[in-house]
Amino acid sequence: MSNDRQSTFEITRRTVMAGAAGTAALAVASPGFAHDPTRKPNFLFIMADDLGYADLSCYGRREYQTPVLDALAQQGVRFTHAYANSAVCTATRVALITGRYQYRLPVGLEEPLGQRNVGLPPEHPTMPSLLKQQGYYTSLIGKWHLGSLPDYGPLKSGYDAFWGIRNGGVDYFTHKIYGMEDLWDGTTQIDEQGYLTELLANRTLQTLEQRAGDDRPWLISLHLTAPHWPWEGPEDQEESARLDAKEGFAIAHYDGGDQETYATMVTYMDRQIGRVLDKLAELGMEQDTVVVFTSDNGGERFSDTWPFTGKKTELLEGGLRIPAIVRWPGLSTPGSESDAQIMSMDWLPTFIAAAGSAPDPRFPSDGIDIREAIAGRALPERPLFWRFKNHGQEAARLGRYKYLKIAGNSFLFDVIADPLERGNLKERMQDTFADLRQRWENWNASMLANDPDAPSYGFTGEMLADHFGVDS
Repeated sequence: MSNDRQSTFEITRRTVMAGAAGTAALAVASPGFAHDPTRKPNFLFIMADDLGYADLSCYGRREYQTPVLDALAQQGVRFTHAYANSAVCTATRVALITGRYQYRLPVGLEEPLGQRNVGLPPEHPTMPSLLKQQGYYTSLIGKWHLGSLPDYGPLKSGYDAFWGIRNGGVDYFTHKIYGMEDLWDGTTQIDEQGYLTELLANRTLQTLEQRAGDDRPWLISLHLTAPHWPWEGPEDQEESARLDAKEGFAIAHYDGGDQETYATMVTYMDRQIGRVLDKLAELGMEQDTVVVFTSDNGGERFSDTWPFTGKKTELLEGGLRIPAIVRWPGLSTPGSESDAQIMSMDWLPTFIAAAGSAPDPRFPSDGIDIREAIAGRALPERPLFWRFKNHGQEAARLGRYKYLKIAGNSFLFDVIADPLERGNLKERMQDTFADLRQRWENWNASMLANDPDAPSYGFTGEMLADHFGVDS
């Protein structure tokens, strides 16, 4: 194992306490969580932003602990082959909310979003709109990033309530992006002081208390911004003020952060999730609530993606493989692990099926109902596909093999035996390589073509030179 992997750093007392607080209810919770089968389940869907595969201690992070999410994994199932639909933000969120490959919609081709007036069409069926048809109350708390007012927004796409940010990221204290404030209650811009991760948890607690007085089942999508840049912990107001004074592109924080700051952001997020889960238990709703925790794509600058290489914006495993933990009362087995290959677009058909319905037949889902995997059983083998226009990236996985094209080079990897994606098998296994490449071509022909006028994400290229021997 590399020296980088073994390195440690000083974690302050406030970081450790932040990760350890608020876990009492989780530690003593009954593993059974006896669900009332006559009641439609509630859904608490928690998504981190840019969290790497191994950024939780239950997935291998050694430099700090995430006791709340570790405990959640012990109460449910931990997936080891969960994938994001994209290596970047908006595209994955399009797939999540529609249950379809993002490349079926123009908004799914935009990254970064916001330079043009493109967004999620209000008329397109979504996870919240389909659940509303089944009597659910639906709320988004946190990050939207699927189009701007007046044409697009959460309330236009199925959510009954929205409290959070509309853009891709904001300063954690000023809630600004490029000098503009971006914190909203519905369609009303608001000014509220505080560290954003905590504010989002506070709003979730309020929403849970409101739901306790209502018999309707509910979906709460808690889309956190942590640990997305800027690199600020809950005591980094001075760094926030420095960035605010710079304005412009300060939000990207190119000169910011370190491993200790990142640890503080992740462990503080863990603590706030603990507050939410404690409230769920306090209100007596945990036995009827499915809890999912995952990430929108692979990790960024300070994240840990071991045993993979690559990060956000790259179709290497580190840019796509994400943590996914599910506690489903009456379905998941406490402390279990699944190697089923699941994807962001699977959550919609899974939740809709559990609510007693199906996706809109006019917009059939590309995802599948994964309750069999959550229950510990195998899923039918299926191919998964990706593309990313920067450096001409293409990828497909079927079984243990993955086709990858990047920067003009093509590869076949056995990602089970070779998770680092080092041994190119395309000459040794020419038939497998040709089959996967053809499958990708056939799939791609059914998607929208890349828009040459769409903005391009700032491709890091950090893996290209040392991994593939090409210029970044």
